[in-house]
Amino acid sequence: MTLEEKIQNLCQPTVESMGFDFWGCEYLAAGKHSTLRIYIDKPEGVTVDDCGLVSRQISAIMDVEDPISSAYMLEVSSPGVDRQLFRPEQYAPQKGRLLRVRTTSAIMGRRNFKGPLVEVTADHIEIEVDGEIFNIDFALIDKANLVIEF
Repeated sequence: MTLEEKIQNLCQPTVESMGFDFWGCEYLAAGKHSTLRIYIDKPEGVTVDDCGLVSRQISAIMDVEDPISSAYMLEVSSPGVDRQLFRPEQYAPQKGRLLRVRTTSAIMGRRNFKGPLVEVTADHIEIEVDGEIFNIDFALIDKANLVIEF
């Protein structure tokens, strides 16, 4: 289990009991300047006060459970309009939208993809880039974000 999965398991029940969706989390290790980002969402949007309320609750959980032994900064925020997609179930509602995907290893000679999300299955996504469809297994996705379209 990754550190992010452990943190999600610790925090998700509390976040959801407060009326928010636990969108995802990421830990950016940087020595004394490490950051734990927790993303929360709700249909009507997230306010600064919402983030502060959730931050206090998560901080208490993290102090008790102590899954990160070194110092870090806790940030709680909305995933934003260019939201990162963390779990397979977050992809299906984005079908037809423009995505930017980076993979852990090359697929047909490339690791970066930008195009509309064409299909989502149980184990992969299909994204169209320059008229060509690429199948990308969830296990190979390093990072995926929505791209803002104007």
